[in-house]
Amino acid sequence: MEQAKSNSPKLFVSTAIENKDEVEERYERAYNYFQSLVADCTEKEAHDALNNAVCKNHEEVSVGMLMSILTEPQNATKCYRDLTLITRDGLTCVLNNLSNLILERYLKFSDTTRNQLMWLIKEMIRNAVTGIDNVCWNLMRYASGGDITPKNIILVESLLDMFIEHRGWLDKFPVLICMVVYTYLRLVEDHNIPQLMNLRQKEVNFVITLIRERFTDVLSLGRDLVRLLQNVARIPEFNQLWQDILVNPKSLSPTFTNVLQLLQTRTSRRYLQSRLTPDMERKLVFLTSQVRFGHHKKYQEWFQRQYLATPESQSLRSDMIRFIVGVIHPTNELLCSDIIPRWAVIGWLLTTCTSNVAASNAKLALFYDWLFYDPEKDNIMNIEPAILVMHHSMRSHPAVTATLLDFLCRIIPNFYPPYAEKVRQGIFNSLQQIIEKRVLPNLHPLFDSQKLDRELRSTVRETFKEFCTNGNGEGVSGIRDEGTDDAIPRVGSDEPAFSDDEEETITPTIAEDTDDDDLPLSEVRARERPELAAALPLVLRPLAETLLDERTSSSATALLDACGSPSPTPKALADLFAAAVQEATPLRISNNPAPAELDNAINSPLFSMFNYLIDSSSGAEHKRKLVLETFKEIHSQGSLRCVGFSLLFYLRVCYERDRRSERDSAKRRNVKFKADVYKDYCSYLELKLAESLADDFERCQEYDTNVLVWLIPDVYREFKDQAQNHIRLLHAIVSTLDACQLQRLICLTLQGNLMMFKSDDITTMLSTSLGWETFEQYCLWQLLTAHDISVEDVLPIIPKLSFKEHSEALTSVLLMLKQERPTADVVRQLFCRTYDEEDTSVVSTLMYWCQDYEDKVGDLVAALLSTRYPGTSPNKRKRPGKHSMPPNAPPSAELVLKHLEQMRMCCVEQDDMSIFNMECMQKALQQAQSNSSDSLRRQYSELFSLAWEDELPISRRARKLVSNSMPINANLHSSNEDSEEEEIVKPKQAKRRKKAISDSD
Repeated sequence: MEQAKSNSPKLFVSTAIENKDEVEERYERAYNYFQSLVADCTEKEAHDALNNAVCKNHEEVSVGMLMSILTEPQNATKCYRDLTLITRDGLTCVLNNLSNLILERYLKFSDTTRNQLMWLIKEMIRNAVTGIDNVCWNLMRYASGGDITPKNIILVESLLDMFIEHRGWLDKFPVLICMVVYTYLRLVEDHNIPQLMNLRQKEVNFVITLIRERFTDVLSLGRDLVRLLQNVARIPEFNQLWQDILVNPKSLSPTFTNVLQLLQTRTSRRYLQSRLTPDMERKLVFLTSQVRFGHHKKYQEWFQRQYLATPESQSLRSDMIRFIVGVIHPTNELLCSDIIPRWAVIGWLLTTCTSNVAASNAKLALFYDWLFYDPEKDNIMNIEPAILVMHHSMRSHPAVTATLLDFLCRIIPNFYPPYAEKVRQGIFNSLQQIIEKRVLPNLHPLFDSQKLDRELRSTVRETFKEFCTNGNGEGVSGIRDEGTDDAIPRVGSDEPAFSDDEEETITPTIAEDTDDDDLPLSEVRARERPELAAALPLVLRPLAETLLDERTSSSATALLDACGSPSPTPKALADLFAAAVQEATPLRISNNPAPAELDNAINSPLFSMFNYLIDSSSGAEHKRKLVLETFKEIHSQGSLRCVGFSLLFYLRVCYERDRRSERDSAKRRNVKFKADVYKDYCSYLELKLAESLADDFERCQEYDTNVLVWLIPDVYREFKDQAQNHIRLLHAIVSTLDACQLQRLICLTLQGNLMMFKSDDITTMLSTSLGWETFEQYCLWQLLTAHDISVEDVLPIIPKLSFKEHSEALTSVLLMLKQERPTADVVRQLFCRTYDEEDTSVVSTLMYWCQDYEDKVGDLVAALLSTRYPGTSPNKRKRPGKHSMPPNAPPSAELVLKHLEQMRMCCVEQDDMSIFNMECMQKALQQAQSNSSDSLRRQYSELFSLAWEDELPISRRARKLVSNSMPINANLHSSNEDSEEEEIVKPKQAKRRKKAISDSD
C-alpha cells in the first residue's frame, strides 16, 4: 500500500519544499482506494467491486476515479465509462469536486491534468451531463484578460474550440451564452499582436455570430456590454454591429429599441466577478476586508508584482475597478473601521497605471454607473468610490482629482452626443444621491478647490452649477438648509466673505506633498473635520471644532445649548455627531460597574443628546425635537449603530443614580425607570418597539457584552410584553453570554428579578432555537430551567427533535422528564418520536421511570398500545388519521411497536422482563398480535412471543409480582402452590424465568 501511495500520479505541480495539503492527500487517498478495488481484477470483477464499494462509500470511489481520469490519459476512457455506469447521483458528486478543484487549485494543475480536464468536460458535454455548464463557467474565469502567456492562450483557444464544436449544447444555456460573449469580447481587446491574429479572428467570428443570433439573451448583460463593445469598435465586424445597434436595432431583436435600453440596465455582479480569476478575487477581497489602512503598501506591492507587472496587464485595471465598484460592497461596520476603503484601492490602481489608453478605460470603468444612474434601480455603492477617490485625493494627490473631474466634465458631451442630456441627468442624479445619502457633507470643497487650475474650476462650475452654490453664500449641499437665511443679516450679504471664510477653514495647514497612504485612517479622517464644521451656521463652528477635538459630553452640551437661531440642520448635526462619536472611546464597562465608572462611561457626545430627551421643561421642546430629528437622520444614514442601546444604557444609569439619591427605602422603591423615553424615541423614528430592542441588543453585543448583560433585567422588566419570548432578542443574549454571565442571569431569575419567558407560544421559540449553536442552546435551556417552565410547555416539540441534529435540546428535555412523573400526554408524545435504532431517548426515559413508577408506566404504555387496536370498527377509527392528523394525534400502531421492540431488547439486555409480564401489558400485546397484519407479526415476532397463551394464571401472577414489588424468585420460594404454577409455565418461558431466578440469587 505504501508503494502504491508513493507511485500515485501527481494532480498538481509542486516544488520539493512544498508539503502536500489536505486536498492533495484526500485525492491520493481516494485514488489508492480505487486502485485497491480494481488491481489485478478482470473487467467484470472490477465492475462488481466498484458497484459494491460505491454503495458504501460513493464519494471516495467517485473522487478516486476522477483523479485517475485527470492524471492517467491512457486509462481515462475506460475509467470514465465505468464512472458513468456506477454513479448513483448522475455525476453530481464528481461535478461538485471538479468545480471546487478548478476554483481552488487550477493554477497548480500539471499540464497533463489541464489537458485531461478539457477532455473530461468535452465528454460530459457530449453525454449532456446535467451541471457541466457550471464547470465551464468556473473554468472560463481562468481565461484571464491582460495575460498573453502560452498557458492562458492555450486555455482560451481550447475553450473557444469546445464552444464552437458544441454550439448546439451551448444554445441550451442562455446565461452561459452571456458569459461566453462577455468573456471573449473582453479577450479580443488583448489579442491584437501579430502572433494571435488567427485566434483573434476566430474569436471575433464566434462572438459576432453569438451576439447576432442570440441578441435577446445577450441584452441581459446590460451597460457593460456597451463598454466592451466600445473597446473593439474599430474591428470591422464590430463596427458593422455598432451600425445595426444605432441605426437598425430591430434587425437584431424585435424587443430591442435602442442602445439606451442597454445603458439603463445594470450589469449583473456575476459577470463583473467573472473577469477576475478566483485567485485575484480572493486577494482583492482580503485587501478590502482584512488589511488596515496604513499597513497596506506591502500587500499592494505584492499584488502589483503578481498581476500587474507586464505591459499587457494594464487592461486588467478596468476589470478590477469594475469588480471593486460593483461587487465589493462593504458593511457599515467595515466602513466605520480602519480597514483600507475601496476608494484607496481604486486610487492606487489609477496612480500606478502607465498606459494612457488603459488609464482612460479605467476612468470610464470608475464612472460608468454614473452616466445613466437611476436612484430607483441602481445602487449608491456603485457611485460612492468615485466621489471618495476625488475627495480624498485632493489633499495628497490633487492631480488625480483634477484628471477625474476633467474626465467627468468631458464625458457628458462626448460619450454619445445624442444622449448628452441623458448623461448629464445621470451624473446629476448621482451627485444628488451622494448629497442626500451624506456620502459627502457638501461638494463645494471639491468643485471649487484652490488646488484645481483656474480653467478646470471654471469648467466644473459651468458643468455642475447646481452643486456649486445653494444661494445663501455658504458651502454647497445642493439643498437649501433650514434656518441659514437668519444668519445672513448678521454678517452682511457679501457672499465672498462666506466663501473666503470657508476656504480658510477647509484648507488645513498641511504640507502639500504629504501622502495619506502612510497615515492611519483615523488621521486621514481628522483632516476632514473642518468640512463638518463648515456645514453649520457660522456662530456654531468654533463649538463644533471644540467638540471634534475634545469629544466630551460637556463640549456637546455647549454646542446643543447654543443651537437657537440660526438653528443647524439635522443633517449637519448628524454628520458632526457621527464623526465625534466614531472617534470617541467606545462604550465599555466592567462586570460590576461602580458609580464613578458609569459616570465616566456616559462622558461622550452621544449621551449629552439624551439629556434633551429627558428634559420636560417648557422651553426644551425645540431642542428635544432637534435632537430627535438628528437621531432620525443618523438612523436613515446608518452612520451610528450604537444610539439605541446607548439610550437604554443612559436610562439605566439615570435610574441607578436616582435610586442612590433617595435615602428613604420606600421612596427608593418608587423610583421609575424612564422607559417612555425609549418608547418615544422608537415612535419618532417609526420603529417597532420589539424589533428595535432586538436590533439594539444585536448591535450592543458587537460593542461590549458587559453592557448587554447589565441592561437585560431592566429591559425585560420595563418592556416585558415585547421582550419575553422574543426570538431575535433572546438569540442576541445567549450568543453573547459566557458561563459567568449565564450564572449571573440565573441568580437574578431565582431572586425574582428577571422573567424572560412566558408560557404563551413558547413552542415557536423553542423550534427556532434548534438551529442555534451548542452553547447558545445550552444557555437557553439553563435559563428555561431556572424559570420553572413546565414539561407541558415543551411537549409539542418532543416529536420534532432529531437525536443527531437537535441533541442539545433533546438532552435538556430528557433531563426535565427525569424530574417528572409519567403521564399519558408525555408518554404519547414520546412514542410519537420517529424511530431510529441509534436513538435511545424514548427507551431511556421509560426505563428510568420504571425504577419508581413501573405500574404507572406499564398501564400508560399498555393503554396507548390498546388504543391503536380498538376492539370495534378499527377501520373507522383509522380513516381520518392519514391525511388530517391533528398535531397532538397519538402515534401509529407500528410506531408504538417499534419503540416497544427497542424496549424489549433493552429489558433482555438487563435481564428484567417484569414490565412485559404485567397483566395490562399482556392483554395489550395479545390484542396487538391478533389485530396486526401478517407482516407486522413476522416483523415483531419476538415482541409478540412475550404474550402468554394461558392468560389468566400468568396475568394474575404477573400482577401479584408487580404489585408486591418483589423479584420473581422470592415468590417462587414462598409456597408450593407457586412452585407448581412455575412448573406449569416453565416449558413456555423457561429461559427467561431461569435468568430472572439467577439474577435474584
